[in-house]
Amino acid sequence: MFAHGTLSLEFYAPRGADEQRTHTRDELYVIASGSGSFKNGDVRHRFAAGDALFVPAGTVHRFEDFSDDFGTWVMFYGPAGGETGT
Repeated sequence: MFAHGTLSLEFYAPRGADEQRTHTRDELYVIASGSGSFKNGDVRHRFAAGDALFVPAGTVHRFEDFSDDFGTWVMFYGPAGGETGT
């Protein structure tokens, strides 16, 4: 939907199952609608509209048990391999 420099913005709304794979860049999700669970590496979180979720580059992640109205903005940014720092 939008790209500038290393930043790209997309809207993601899987139906049924989230079958995405790991990504080479860091990601930030901002949940637009719905709720469910999010597996981020070895940790699982509940999420709802308005939440923000960060995923470091190369981390296995997926949305699980999400509602039919689930949709999220996802921002990919930075260099391949992710940013370093705190």
